[in-house]
Amino acid sequence: MSAAASRVAFAGTPDFAVPSLRALLASGHEVVAAYTQPDRPAGRGRQLRPSPVKAAALAAGVAVRQPASLRDPAVQAELAALKPDLLVVAAYGLILPPAVLAIPRWGCVNVHASLLPRWRGAAPIQRAILAGDAETGICLMRMEAGLDTGPVYARAACPIPRGTTGGELHDRLAALGARTLQQALPALLEGALAAVPQDDRQASYAPKLEKAEAELDWSRSALELERQVLAFNPYPVAQTRLGGQALRVWRARAEERPAAEAPGSVLEASAQGLIVAAGSGVLRLTELQLPGGKPLPAAAFLAARRLVGQRLGEA
Repeated sequence: MSAAASRVAFAGTPDFAVPSLRALLASGHEVVAAYTQPDRPAGRGRQLRPSPVKAAALAAGVAVRQPASLRDPAVQAELAALKPDLLVVAAYGLILPPAVLAIPRWGCVNVHASLLPRWRGAAPIQRAILAGDAETGICLMRMEAGLDTGPVYARAACPIPRGTTGGELHDRLAALGARTLQQALPALLEGALAAVPQDDRQASYAPKLEKAEAELDWSRSALELERQVLAFNPYPVAQTRLGGQALRVWRARAEERPAAEAPGSVLEASAQGLIVAAGSGVLRLTELQLPGGKPLPAAAFLAARRLVGQRLGEA
């Protein structure tokens, strides 16, 4: 069968996956179905909300499948009946058992947001920022039973300039993943692309984000705190305590200057930011939010507030 006649299935759920789905739709190949997670309650009314992939697939006229699990033999039979030559996966969120991995002629390919074997796992984008990595990227990986352990068909690097948020890097990598997939697809569908094994000795893991990680520990260095703030923008958003309230910090920048005051002490407050002592250096908070309010630049946040001398992180 030639690549021109290929049948491709897709599996993905969040916004990250949508550009890859659109790249497949633009490729001229037949997208036989889009698999995505079941609709979830969302918003204040807890109404069921379709995933971004479901919305994009339905808008393009692609059949949508939303099984709770791929371990069900009936679900596997339904996928097999589609006779896909390739299954492309991007942030699907469900485990693909061996029986599913064996269905497509050319196997299953994952669009993964890191330079494997670094940052295998659920949150590679945020973990790269937290670690201070200078670059990350995209890998097209042949899926196997292990967690992101399969050999890599193609990779593309992406720099992480200082000040980049998790949301900004997410969007860049989503677009880069789609371009990388688009470029590799013809060779993938001809079985002509060699996969390079990963070096397991170099592996690192990116566990999913926990809300408890968002709390700022002012005894840490200012640079570590800066990375925490940036990595967790827009989720789960770094936070500290201001009096009895939770104070969310959306943007901040570390500065190398000595501070004799206790970590968490507010040293200065101006339109350019709130200067807070850290374990080493100081952190300039430039975008903040109190409960019930909107994220505000420092100048607007500090209007009618006198914070110098207060100590963040204390109840």
